[in-house]
Amino acid sequence: MSDERVSLSYGSWQSPITTELIVSESISLGDMAIDGENIYWLEMRPLEGGRNVIVKRTPDGSLSDVNSAPFNARTRVHEYGGGSFIIHDGMSFFSNYADQRVYRVDPNEQDPIAITPSGIDHRYADYILDSSRENLIAVREDHTGPGEASNTLVSIKINGIGDVRTLISGADFYSSPALNPDGSLLAWVQWNHPNMPWDSTELWIAEVESDGSLTSPMKVKGREGESICQPTWSPDGVLHFVSDESGWWNIYRQEKGESVNLTPIKAEFSQAQWGLGADYYGFPSNDRIICAMNENGIWSLAEIFIQDKRLEKIPTTFTEISRSGLKVSKEALVFGAGSSRLPYSVYLRGLDGSTAELRKSDGPIIAAEYISQPEPIEFPTENGLTAHGFFYPPQNPRYCSKAEELPPLLVVSHGGPTGATTTALNLTTQFWTSRGFGVLDVNYGGSTGYGTDYRRRLNGQWGIVDIEDCVNGAKFLVSRGDVDGNRLAIRGGSAGGYTTLAALTFTNVFKAGASYYGVSNLEALALETHKFESRYMDSMVGPYPEMKTIYENRSPIYHTDLLSCPVIFFQGLEDKIVLPNQAEMMVDALNSNGIPVAYIAFEGEQHGFRKSENIQRTLVAELYFYSRIFGFDPEDKDREEPVFISNFD
Repeated sequence: MSDERVSLSYGSWQSPITTELIVSESISLGDMAIDGENIYWLEMRPLEGGRNVIVKRTPDGSLSDVNSAPFNARTRVHEYGGGSFIIHDGMSFFSNYADQRVYRVDPNEQDPIAITPSGIDHRYADYILDSSRENLIAVREDHTGPGEASNTLVSIKINGIGDVRTLISGADFYSSPALNPDGSLLAWVQWNHPNMPWDSTELWIAEVESDGSLTSPMKVKGREGESICQPTWSPDGVLHFVSDESGWWNIYRQEKGESVNLTPIKAEFSQAQWGLGADYYGFPSNDRIICAMNENGIWSLAEIFIQDKRLEKIPTTFTEISRSGLKVSKEALVFGAGSSRLPYSVYLRGLDGSTAELRKSDGPIIAAEYISQPEPIEFPTENGLTAHGFFYPPQNPRYCSKAEELPPLLVVSHGGPTGATTTALNLTTQFWTSRGFGVLDVNYGGSTGYGTDYRRRLNGQWGIVDIEDCVNGAKFLVSRGDVDGNRLAIRGGSAGGYTTLAALTFTNVFKAGASYYGVSNLEALALETHKFESRYMDSMVGPYPEMKTIYENRSPIYHTDLLSCPVIFFQGLEDKIVLPNQAEMMVDALNSNGIPVAYIAFEGEQHGFRKSENIQRTLVAELYFYSRIFGFDPEDKDREEPVFISNFD
């Protein structure tokens, strides 16, 4: 490669980070498990139509698939799933996506055997094994009755078909069943509408009888406004859990009826519990904990010495721990992690400090000189507060900008909205920066990783605080001279799609936007979404229909007359979380008003795209859209696929 750089407009640069490369050998990594000397993890494979596969790794490094095609290890509990499989002594149990039945795979056998009834709309997740009674204990979601689904904790006989018994019921939601070492006590977390698991939850325990039934249920902890998660028993039978009672998700230990904070620092030892089955700490021994911790959006590993409540960080190069957390045994821990130079990968770390990479989420290796490094930024926002984000400047060793030109900026509003962005290497982000875009990934107020008060900034303020922080982040970079204030775009998916559409509608800072299965009508979301999120907006907007006017005031669909810049929409036609009619109504309204708009819908896709060809199509289409709107001419025209933009010459 010549050392001389080509002068070319930002956005036009040719990049080796193609859509083919992004999906080639790329996977999403999910839940993990340790079973003796064997390691297991979940892979979502776009090249197999989004099938989820449990992968087994033996000590000699050989890999094999536990669930052969067409079996898809994915549960629909809460729609977001998680906790879809468990392994014990080589025996595997998993939820199959197509029928949501639980299947058993015996050691050295290929064919899964169903152990829950057929033809019944039940979903299962978040398993633990009660081996002495030959039961699985799981969360069950029952969709057979009228109205919303019913959630319970159940036991499932592992050596039969259809022997399922309800253990506990009455709450709206359950999660995280945990047996103590001798199997005599079961702990779990439960909560009720209108709370989400990061609002208010309760920790309960009950005695387990010889037949597996529960007696003497008792609430251990959980005042109003306290979020509790991840109950775990130490090897010597002491109950531990995570609570945000201190204003941060810290790890607590139950001692003589009292809860003792083992990590009284300004750090988070959990993430928002969107999915089931994730743990962020575990016990290699009675008196030690290995954990993941988040300080100001940056993750690290640490070790806690319980007796003197001492925490020591474990030196690594990682800055991000995956949403599946980590699993700990006496000899090792397995975890998903990444950094600004490393994509998410599954790692095995011995307690001697040795670390081995087991599986990358992205197969191809990109030369370091093409990788834009994130700059953590803090910027002023409304009401004298500070917000957070990560800025990625344009980066490509082959090109430089034309004289006095500043790059366009893509502001990314993450989903959730109770969630956070990641600092792990993301080839989609690098797709943009290597073509000459700046990218600002915003952890707006309401994001996790910055304490409970920061997370609660969105209470009653969704559609206000998130927009203000995205706008102020963009203005901050304009004021620093990093980006072109006349070429600001915003993109986001799901709740981030709502923030995108609301920012485009209610402010005039952005000149274009891309909505991926984004919410345009808060009323429709309140009326049509699934049980888990059906009362989510009570805290973020207000109870519906009592505050119907506020829902309308913050819904872009009712204010399309304020929207005067181009938007491209991407939507899965089988989305059960944000229904397609929300995108379609928005497109129709923009067409009626003569605003440039593009709409691409995908058959067979749900909430989040899983098929490789569709992931490719969205990126190519979005780049083409910006090239037309911002007036640049991409070098790699052979990869363009024109998109019809109505109301655009």
